[in-house]
Amino acid sequence: MTSVPKTNGSNTTSAEVLKQLRKFLLLLAILLFAGAVVELWLVGHTEDWLQLIPFVLAIVGILAVFPVLARPGKTAIQVMRIWMAIVLLGTLFGVYQHIAGNIAFEREVDPKATTSQLAWQGLGGGNPLLAPGILAIAALLAWAATYRHEVTTNG
Repeated sequence: MTSVPKTNGSNTTSAEVLKQLRKFLLLLAILLFAGAVVELWLVGHTEDWLQLIPFVLAIVGILAVFPVLARPGKTAIQVMRIWMAIVLLGTLFGVYQHIAGNIAFEREVDPKATTSQLAWQGLGGGNPLLAPGILAIAALLAWAATYRHEVTTNG
C-alpha cells in the first residue's frame, strides 16, 4: 500500500507547508539579525570593542543562515546550529554586560546604595536588559527552522 501525502485542503502537501514555514523562520531570523545591526548602529553602540560584539554576532548569524536558506544540507545546518549556539552564549554575555553596566552606574550615582537597590537597578537601569535578547530570538528561530529537518534525520 502506498502512502498519500497529507494535504491541508488546498492541494498543498504538509511537506510543502513545512518547507515554506522553514523558509519563513529563516528569513525572519535574517531580518532580526539585520534589524539588530541597524538599531545598534543608530543608538551608537560603538563606544568600545565590547560593544562591537553584537555587531559581529548578528553578521555571523546572517552569514550562517544564508547557506541553509539557499541550499539546506546537513553540513550547512550543522554549521549554522553551532553558530547559533555561539550567538546564544554571546547574548548571555550581553545580558551580563548590561546588568553590570547598570549596577556600575547606580554605584556612581548613589555610592551608599544597598545590595538590593543595586540588584534592582541592575535589572531595570538605563541599559535595557532584554536588548541582547533579540539576537537570541533570531538564533532560536533559525534553530527551530531546522528542527527535525529531513536532511539531518536518518531514515
